[in-house]
Amino acid sequence: MIDTKNLKLSVASSPHVSSPAGTRNLMLDVLVALVPALIMAAYFFGPRALLLTAVSVAGCEFFEWAYRKALKKPGAAGDLSAAVTGVLLAFVCPVTLPYWTILVGDFFAIVIVKQLFGGLGQNFMNPALGGRAFLMMSYPVAMTTWVLPGTPNWAGIVSAADAVTGATPLSNDFMHSGVMPDGVSLMDMFVGNVGGCVGEISALMLLLGGIYLIWRGTIRVRIPAAFLGTVAALTFLFPKNGVGNVEWMAAQLCSGGLMLGAFFMATDYVTSPVTKKGELYFGVGCGLLTVLIRYFGGYPEGVSYAILIMNVCVWLLDKAGKPGRFGVTAEAKKAAREARKRAKKEAA
Repeated sequence: MIDTKNLKLSVASSPHVSSPAGTRNLMLDVLVALVPALIMAAYFFGPRALLLTAVSVAGCEFFEWAYRKALKKPGAAGDLSAAVTGVLLAFVCPVTLPYWTILVGDFFAIVIVKQLFGGLGQNFMNPALGGRAFLMMSYPVAMTTWVLPGTPNWAGIVSAADAVTGATPLSNDFMHSGVMPDGVSLMDMFVGNVGGCVGEISALMLLLGGIYLIWRGTIRVRIPAAFLGTVAALTFLFPKNGVGNVEWMAAQLCSGGLMLGAFFMATDYVTSPVTKKGELYFGVGCGLLTVLIRYFGGYPEGVSYAILIMNVCVWLLDKAGKPGRFGVTAEAKKAAREARKRAKKEAA
């Protein structure tokens, strides 16, 4: 017999099912998944890659703390979301970027994109990509100056002005003529032995990180699969200037920020759809816009702008991908439509 007299009734708002997966745990998984790419960046670019990332993380944490302190809001430093934003913003910037410039991007990402819209869970675009877009508009030269890999500048911790610069696989020559930069192979692009931004050079390490997130259940596979699949299909069907279909497709998948964007940016919980169909639409849209910008845009890389454009369409994609109500048959939907038509006629 159950002693009903001693049972206590607790009334609370949803959710009513507890789970060990909180914001901090999810963000910690993302940080762990980004470690291999950071190690590869330090190997090819030297310690400045580590220091630039550390400065970015510290800047994001500080700006989030300062904003919430100034407005007397509860602190949110423990959830690691600002740290993830700092790492991702550093990953999409060149290693030669001055430290004060990355701090400007941190301020825009945390204060303007995230906090002014209500904080975590309220921002309408990915904060790291918003910060990158702002830096690209404000400091285009600094944001498009890349160093050659394989020769770490150990003396360039304070200033990387003397670093040896070079072209990336997504240079205009490659995108518009199909000619690969000198000395760059598909294996180099896959491993990360190419010029580019700090954390997007190694497709291999980013792929391993993405697989880890899927295995942990931190992200779902639908958005990355639709994103990468769309880019693969379009570049395979429409190669450039006689380049082999498979070679061109592989080069596009391994170059630029595609892997980083597909696994770590497009899957952001706040700025991506929640419905299954919406996720597929979102991934396909990101892939389509990426290829269009790469093929016809003045700036060769299109991943960040593709994701930002799709971020503002999430509400529409969720509405289009909304599943049917449980138990509602096609006949019931038809009868409801006919009833609405009759009601309109009677009202007229």
